[in-house]
Amino acid sequence: MRFIGIVLAVNFVLIPAVGYAIAAAFLNAHPLFMVGLAIYFMSPCTDWVLGFTRLADGNVALGAALIPINMLVQLLLYPLYLSLFTRHLVLVEGTLIAGSLLQWFLLPLAVAVIAHFMLRLSLGDARFGRLLAWIDRLTPWVVALLVAQIFADNIAVILEHGAVFGRVLAAVFVFFLATFLLGEWVSRRARLAYPEHALLTMTTAARNAPLMLAVTMTALPGQPLIHAAIVIGMLLEFPHLTLLRHLLLHSKRSPAHGRLHS
Repeated sequence: MRFIGIVLAVNFVLIPAVGYAIAAAFLNAHPLFMVGLAIYFMSPCTDWVLGFTRLADGNVALGAALIPINMLVQLLLYPLYLSLFTRHLVLVEGTLIAGSLLQWFLLPLAVAVIAHFMLRLSLGDARFGRLLAWIDRLTPWVVALLVAQIFADNIAVILEHGAVFGRVLAAVFVFFLATFLLGEWVSRRARLAYPEHALLTMTTAARNAPLMLAVTMTALPGQPLIHAAIVIGMLLEFPHLTLLRHLLLHSKRSPAHGRLHS
């Protein structure tokens, strides 16, 4: 419970404040891009973060327990953040939140649980373990294909506003650097063991762009610049998460790691 409390405070208090400040600093002259980037920054990932946590030898079981909490909290806070970011009240119906929760979490979770049970039963523990190892190696490529598809669907709008493209990427880079430093500081202050340190690093770095894009396109239709800003953030996210995995595994092997977290 202590770790869950730390993650909730970082993900839904500190990071949205930092993200909004960065978005405003870089894109104050482009308010629609600023709103989209702030929405992207505010929402922790609830899907591929678990794959990257596994790849970094983080606490996957705790991460799995954290995912529905992150999902529910960000959907409940979405109307509040949206009103703050857009500087006026935007009504988001409760049915939108319920529908998003069903489509993006409950149905995939049900399919995953059933598939897990059936595959383990039919393959046996040994072969099922080898299958999981193979899926782990495949995860980065699947994520890369998803990012490429989402980006391709929005490329026309992004190219029309190429002058702002660099500013958005710069803001995303600064955000990822800030969240990494914040995660390192919190991990040391809280004296987290490596598995929880890795999970905190990944959950504060990975953003929930697919869900936020779907919800925002429903809540704010006809705003392609806001939608494009959410998509642009994903361009740096995947390389960033890959780099974090290598940094975390290197720190785990480092003799200084134990002293830093003791």
